[in-house]
Amino acid sequence: MSSLYEDLGHGITRIDTGMIQPELAACYLLESDSEYALIETGTQHTVPIIMALLASRNIDPLQLRYVIPTHVHLDHAGGVGGLMQQLPNATLLIHPRGARHMIEPDKLRAGAVAVYGEQHFREIYGDIIPVAATRVREMQDAEQMKLGRRTLVFYDTPGHARHHFCVHDLQSNGIFSGDTFGLAYPVLTSDKGPFMLPTTTPVQFEPEALKHSIQRLLALKPDCFYLTHYGKVGNPQPLGQQLITQIDAYVAIAQDARQHASDADLEQAIIQRLTTYTLARARVHGCRQTDGQLQQIIAMDMRLNAQGLVVWLQTGA
Repeated sequence: MSSLYEDLGHGITRIDTGMIQPELAACYLLESDSEYALIETGTQHTVPIIMALLASRNIDPLQLRYVIPTHVHLDHAGGVGGLMQQLPNATLLIHPRGARHMIEPDKLRAGAVAVYGEQHFREIYGDIIPVAATRVREMQDAEQMKLGRRTLVFYDTPGHARHHFCVHDLQSNGIFSGDTFGLAYPVLTSDKGPFMLPTTTPVQFEPEALKHSIQRLLALKPDCFYLTHYGKVGNPQPLGQQLITQIDAYVAIAQDARQHASDADLEQAIIQRLTTYTLARARVHGCRQTDGQLQQIIAMDMRLNAQGLVVWLQTGA
């Protein structure tokens, strides 16, 4: 089990958001010259975890300059409103397509409640609190922002979602990649390195755009990626190629399932195919878990990825 907080060097601290289980989702505290920023926020339940870290380090909440979710999916941005209440000097830096959802989150909330039900939504996410428009700044593609002496560069990276950007921290030469550069749960790391998974979560999966975004990030020649799911990974070039290969495989799996399954059975057919494909990759990768353990670890992502592929198929793939 991971600790809640981990110092990654370069003035960066990984924070476990506490969502569902350890090592599922992370956010990051950045420091430079006594100025601070948070990249990702977790859910409303994460706010006390973040505030406890600030208190333990004697960081005045007034020193927090920026709150920066990579996109508005609730495991990344659900805690924004609650944090902004606690951090009165902070400005929310957000993708232009995501700003309105932070200012008026009713649609985000209604969508999540429709999926989870009111009680389950509150258990996982708590609530979504609106942010005053005067405290929101939209970050354009390739725009830069200074935090103390460090420079953050924002890159529009559609494919997982159209409201997604990634943040290149020039000081560490690392990229905070949200969901664009996939997932790598520490429990599945082997001697061959992180076990990478793409994420095609509904509703805006666009395979060609996602591959282009990954290639664009790799072209920056970063030394590492800071994944929301989960933690710091190095040696990015082969990891990116693994993701691109899998995205093509996912597309082929979805198209094959459409040929052989009814509309009613399509999602389940894709889940089964994705699971088989991923278990085979895990064996080649040297993951130590049994098939049953692996299926339990990846089950949620297989279901979400299948749902995203179904939406993609239905919207003109």
